Amino acid sequence: MLSLNPVLAPYKVAILPLVKKIHGEKSEEIYQKLSKLFMCNYDDAGSIGKRYRRQDEVGTPYCITVDFDTLEDNTVTIRDRDTMEQIRININEIENWMKDKFEF
Repeated sequence: MLSLNPVLAPYKVAILPLVKKIHGEKSEEIYQKLSKLFMCNYDDAGSIGKRYRRQDEVGTPYCITVDFDTLEDNTVTIRDRDTMEQIRININEIENWMKDKFEF
């Protein structure tokens, strides 16, 4: 795992659909919105665990996972690289949450 300071990380956030065919469209929407503000990565290849590990290797501090609950309640899971803590937040709050983390 590359433990870069989040401010120095090449990608600030990765968007990961749990199931490409089911969650891909919503994931793309989130990616398009966030990529205007932050360097983002979109990854839909392989299992979710492998995707998390790939992001850890390049030092991405946060991963956003779009899953089945997202389609029902409009929330996503955000995973912190350093603590492995996961929180659920509303899609509409992601931008402000990220700005707070990077002190925009």
